[in-house]
Amino acid sequence: MDQLFEKAPVRKVYMQLALPVVMGMLASMVYNLADTFFVAKTGNANLVAGISLGAPLFSFLLAVGDIFGLGGSAVISQMLGRQDKKSAAGLASYCFYASIIVSLVLTVLMLGFKRPILHLLGTTPATYQYAAGFYNMLIGGSVFIVVSLVPGNIIRTEGLAKQSMIATIFGTVLTIVLDPIFLFVCHWGATGVGLANVIGYVLNTSLLVYFMQKRAKVLTLAWSQAHATRKTLLATVSIGIPASLTNFMASFGTMLLNNYLARYGADAVAAMGIANKIYMMIMLVMVGFAFGAQPLIGYNYGSGNRKRLNAILRFDYEVLIGYSLVLGVILMILAPHLVALFMNQATIVSMGTLMLRALLATTPLMGAILVFTTVFQSFTKPISALIMAVARQGVIFAVVIIFLSKAAGFNGVVWSQAVSDCLTFLIGVVLFYRAMHARRKTA
Repeated sequence: MDQLFEKAPVRKVYMQLALPVVMGMLASMVYNLADTFFVAKTGNANLVAGISLGAPLFSFLLAVGDIFGLGGSAVISQMLGRQDKKSAAGLASYCFYASIIVSLVLTVLMLGFKRPILHLLGTTPATYQYAAGFYNMLIGGSVFIVVSLVPGNIIRTEGLAKQSMIATIFGTVLTIVLDPIFLFVCHWGATGVGLANVIGYVLNTSLLVYFMQKRAKVLTLAWSQAHATRKTLLATVSIGIPASLTNFMASFGTMLLNNYLARYGADAVAAMGIANKIYMMIMLVMVGFAFGAQPLIGYNYGSGNRKRLNAILRFDYEVLIGYSLVLGVILMILAPHLVALFMNQATIVSMGTLMLRALLATTPLMGAILVFTTVFQSFTKPISALIMAVARQGVIFAVVIIFLSKAAGFNGVVWSQAVSDCLTFLIGVVLFYRAMHARRKTA
């Protein structure tokens, strides 16, 4: 492991760590597209809208898992860089069991407050039954979704990115197989879609636990070794909460967007649901590269290898921005055809094309934003990470969508995310250069 992180050529080790994460993300992308395709083929716009309204639930559950998954992996990668293997093993086990306890408490609370939460998500009388069916299944099995983020991220700090990818792909394939069976054979509607997701995560989490027990050489899930000092736990939470807030704000942003779009009818919500799923074709791969490289960034920061760290960051920029430019242009050109593949209704194709192009317009900026985010996490810069987490789909997005919806109506709502991306990028540039300047002063 030390040879891989410290000596191997940057491009080689970057791809060795990042590509399996990208492949796992691609598997998730295929599922997102297949899921939207199957649901849209029912021809029921209220069903499509109901599941789209439930999408923020996924973001929220992932956000909870990220507290211990991304937070823990960022701190563990630094520990491994300093050769503090005993502390790394204890923190890995601690994060795993803490995530189980938190997710079980969350399940009870969210099932108890189901109705007000669903109304908050923007359900209407026409979409409530579909959103509720999806909600019941997803929250009922939320422990598997939340917990999967911990071993899924932590094993990558030992270079086991391939095992993380295998677990993700197997879980995703199972979900894709079950989706049409539950929809068209069993006729379980939104409930079936939610159940397929949960069963896929059961397999995913089970495989990750197996790999942690059998393949990890340093890290462990043994209850007897679970340990975190107050300082270590604070560091984990200080990075994990901003990382968590990124997904939570994505949930908030989607919920806010759907509430504004609901004024223009279920077709508008359904069109955005389709556009978002296509947009994830590019975003998931970008996230895969960014977070696949995070253990490498954290390790070299922890070891103090500044020259190698700078080379890693340069290559990270090249990959993310180059990829987003090329694929972004291609998807913008093909936008109407892609939307029509899911739901070939004139109104939805027209709105979905505009929405997709608006989302894609700022993808190169998103590449840079992702690099900023992983750097703040790896450098243990919780305030900078927190600012980035609450900006893009949180505070800035809320201000922008309120202003633009009044100023430009429907078009203002559609372009709100692009404007928010531009503002977040500018904030990220300032914070990034401050972080790099502080690092040079302490070098």
